[in-house]
Amino acid sequence: MAVDVTKYQRSYDAVAGEYAEKFFHELAYKPLDRSLLDRLVVNVGRLGPICDMGCGPGQIARYLKDHGADALGVDLSPGMVEVARRLSPDIPYQTGNMLALDTLPETWGGVAAFYSLIHIPRAQILDALRELSRVLHPGGWLLLAFHVGDETLHVDEFFEKPANLDFNFLQPAAIKDSLRQSGFVVEECLERDPYPEEHPSRRAYIFARKPNGID
Repeated sequence: MAVDVTKYQRSYDAVAGEYAEKFFHELAYKPLDRSLLDRLVVNVGRLGPICDMGCGPGQIARYLKDHGADALGVDLSPGMVEVARRLSPDIPYQTGNMLALDTLPETWGGVAAFYSLIHIPRAQILDALRELSRVLHPGGWLLLAFHVGDETLHVDEFFEKPANLDFNFLQPAAIKDSLRQSGFVVEECLERDPYPEEHPSRRAYIFARKPNGID
């Protein structure tokens, strides 16, 4: 099943302001996320810019920029991109679909994809990872974050507004297998319990690297 782009755009456009108010400062209570993003910045170094994929209001890109990275953001929702540009005018943001990015091959040094794969149908996750590999420099780094599980959570209301959203929980073993199939080297996988402020689901993080030809 292909991604219904329109339903996600409409749902997130409608709540962009409320979403930003709730989540733009969320890293303040997420020490592991901050630590992993710091490592991503160090790992990428001067290889190229780091994209906050599925950026929403841009909190990940903001953190990356503030910690020394050349950061940018991409999101499917024009409303989210508008809010991100307003909150961080010094960071370039653009609309885009992670299954078909309007980006030249080997452009970015890193990608932070926090909770963006969860909106991709499971049958297309391999396609999304191959697309992320395409736009990364050899030796580039990918940091994924997602909810752990097998269920799909559907919501008809989001921030008290009508919505049509599916949140796919994912199994780390399956994502690691898809990463390897798409050409990545899986470097590390971590899991944690949810913080009190979060949806009560276990979280996974995976560091993966695009081979540089000498691996």
